[in-house]
Amino acid sequence: MENRIKNCFPEVRRSKHRRPPLSSPTHFCKAQIPIRLPPVHHPFPPVAIFFDVFPPISSHLCPLPDLHFNGVSRHPTSLTSPLHQKMRENREPTSCLVVGNYCHDVLMKDGVVLAESLGGAASFVSAVLDGVSIPSTLITKVGSDFSYSVTHPPLVSPYSKTTLFHAHFSSQIQRHDRVLKRVHACEPITPSDLPHSRRFQFGLGVGVAGEILPETLEKMLDICDTVFVDVQALIRVFDPADGTVSLVHLRDSGFHHLLRRIGFLKASSEEATYIDVEEAKKECCVVVTNGKDGCTVYHRNVEQQIAPFPAVQVDPTGAGDSFLGGLVVGVAHGLAVPDAALLGNFFGSLTVGQVGLPKFDLRLLQAVKDELQRKRLKLLGRCERQNDKLVFVRPLDHEEFHTALIEAKTSPAVPIQQCQQELPSSPRVAEHHNHLVCSGQQNALLGNACEEPIKSVDGIPDQAL
Repeated sequence: MENRIKNCFPEVRRSKHRRPPLSSPTHFCKAQIPIRLPPVHHPFPPVAIFFDVFPPISSHLCPLPDLHFNGVSRHPTSLTSPLHQKMRENREPTSCLVVGNYCHDVLMKDGVVLAESLGGAASFVSAVLDGVSIPSTLITKVGSDFSYSVTHPPLVSPYSKTTLFHAHFSSQIQRHDRVLKRVHACEPITPSDLPHSRRFQFGLGVGVAGEILPETLEKMLDICDTVFVDVQALIRVFDPADGTVSLVHLRDSGFHHLLRRIGFLKASSEEATYIDVEEAKKECCVVVTNGKDGCTVYHRNVEQQIAPFPAVQVDPTGAGDSFLGGLVVGVAHGLAVPDAALLGNFFGSLTVGQVGLPKFDLRLLQAVKDELQRKRLKLLGRCERQNDKLVFVRPLDHEEFHTALIEAKTSPAVPIQQCQQELPSSPRVAEHHNHLVCSGQQNALLGNACEEPIKSVDGIPDQAL
C-alpha cells in the first residue's frame, strides 16, 4: 500500500502512517494546500476517502478542494453530495409543510345562523394528506377561544382571537351577491413561526385571511423544494371598517415578485382574471379550477383540460382546498402533472358531496393508494420521471387512471361507522349538520366563508372553487 501511494502521488508529502491518522485534521501537498479530512463519524472507510481527496494527475498541480463535512460541500463522498441527498430522499418519507390559519365559519341567511364549522383551507388540505398517509407539518394559529378537536394542533396566540368569517346570504338577492366578512383575524404567521432546522419537499401556502405575509412566503420558498400556493392567500384584501372581503390584482398584492419562485399557483376561474394567466404561466405552473368542468393546467406553452368526476353537490365548502391537496398527493407520488391534477379533481368531487369537512371512506382511500402504487411502479419501470423533474406531458394511460378512480369512487362502501375517517369537528358543528340534513336544508350550505363568490374591488363577483 505504501509503494502504491508513492507511485500514484509522488508529489504529496506523507507521514510515516500508512494512511492519514484520524486525529490529524489536515495533510499538505507540495503547494502547501490544506485538505480537510473527514471526521471519524464519516460513513465511508478512511482509506477510500484518502484516495478520493487527490485530483487526477496532470501536468499542473491543481488546488485541492477544501472539504467541509459538517457544512456544504460538493465532494462526491460528502453527506451533502447529490448522491447522499438522493439516498436520503429514498429512505425518508415525503414531507409537506402546510401554512395557513384555522378559521371559524358562520353561515347566515336573513340574519339566521345556518351553520358553524371549522374552516380554513389548511383543515381541508391536511384532511386529504392525512387520508393518503402523506406526512405533513401544519403551521396554523388560533386564539384561546378555539374549541375544535384537530389532528394537527395549532399555535395558540394569547393576544388575538381565532379568525372568524361571517357569510351573509339573503333570500331577496341572488346567491352571488353573498357578502363575506372577516370579523376577527388571528395574528399573521411570521417567518419565525416556520421550522428552522428542517427542509421540506413540498410547501403549501393556503391562507384565507391575509395571515401569510410576503416574508413568510419567501421563507417557505427557501426551505421547501416545491411550493404550491392558493392565490386567495395573496390577493384577498379586507375593508378596515367592516372586514368585507374583496380581491386585488396579483401585481398589486405585494407578492408578485415571488411568482417566479412558486412551483404551482392554484386559482378559480374567477380569480384567474386577477393573476394574468398568460404571463404567470411563463413563471410557474398555473392550475385553474372550473367547478363541474374540471380544471385547466397552464405551463409555458402547454394548456391541458383535465376531466372532472361525477358528483352530487351538497356543499362546495373546501372543494378547491381538497383539489389542491390531491394535486400535491399526485406530485408527491411522482405522477405527471396531468395525472396529479386529475387526482385533485377526484378529491374535490368527494368533498362537494358532503357537508363541511369530508369523511373519506377508508376502502376508497385504500383503492386510491393501490392505484397510486401501481402508477408509481409503472413510472419507475419506464423511467418516465428522472431527477424528480416534473412531467407535463399527458401519460398514455391517463384515461385508464381516470377510469380506475371512477371505479374506486363508485364501488360499494362498508357501513359508515366502520370505514370512514373521522375528521375534526365540534359538538356544535355536528348539531348544526344534523339539523340541516333532517330539515332538508343542505343546499342552503352552498356557501363557504372561505371559498364562495365575493365581490372584487371593481364590483365584479368572484368565486374560489
